Amino acid sequence: MKSEERLSVAYRISKVSIAINVLLSVVKIFIGIVARSGALVADGIHSVSDVLTTIMAMLGVYISGQSSDEEHPYGHEKYEPVFGKLMATFLCVTGVLIAFNAIKNIQNGVVEIPTGTAIYGALISIIVKEGMYHYTMRGANLIESSVLKADAWHHRTDAISSVGSFIGIWGAMHGWVIMEPIAAIAIGVLIIKVSVDIYMQSIRELIDTAADSATIEDINEIILETAGVIEIDDLKTRIHVNRLFVDVEIAVNADLTLREAHRIAESVHDRIEDMVPKVKHCMVHVNPYGEGE
Repeated sequence: MKSEERLSVAYRISKVSIAINVLLSVVKIFIGIVARSGALVADGIHSVSDVLTTIMAMLGVYISGQSSDEEHPYGHEKYEPVFGKLMATFLCVTGVLIAFNAIKNIQNGVVEIPTGTAIYGALISIIVKEGMYHYTMRGANLIESSVLKADAWHHRTDAISSVGSFIGIWGAMHGWVIMEPIAAIAIGVLIIKVSVDIYMQSIRELIDTAADSATIEDINEIILETAGVIEIDDLKTRIHVNRLFVDVEIAVNADLTLREAHRIAESVHDRIEDMVPKVKHCMVHVNPYGEGE
């Protein structure tokens, strides 16, 4: 998919996400204050953080889609996991603050019994945020965007945290007052856990790793089916965020002219880049058959 198309999809999803999160955060914080629910207020703050991380996701997709230049001859794709790490760090800080505030309230004895209105705020959040997770994840899979996937999981953690709010509110209303701040602590821990997962995924995307075995097998078949190729002397793949670089050494008849050997190499290059959409660039080296290292 072209960078312009990726950007268009990401922008559309991000605009919807920001609009819904702004509205939802206002509703949850308002209901949480009126209904005396610390867990719902914490949940609303989590939704505010969703707005900021969605903006980060937009920036990540935009910058990563910029064309190669003199300073970045291999493109800007790796900016996506960089922004993913920033999002993960922001999420982690949010989780720590929510958990810390709930623990402080327990220590200080600041535990209020929420009213029934808080239940409705939690239910609305569960339904809306789970829907946003599926909407965002579909778009992330379509354009193969790691930073948009991180944003989708942010929506799901919000939905799960709202489940925690619901349980805590229900428990507090039925006499287990301590369940409400405990739910807020659980929300904070969940956010921290997800932030670590996103951070580790971003690190993996910044480190050169090989493609999956199925993709490598497909590339092998394409090369060996190319006219003039006798065998493959070496094949290396390198994941570049959502794209792939391929380096291959092929063996051809030693009696071919340079022009003929070049034509075979060019055919291998074009076939791989045309038939494997993830491949951003393929480098082909030609060896005389029987002499490749």
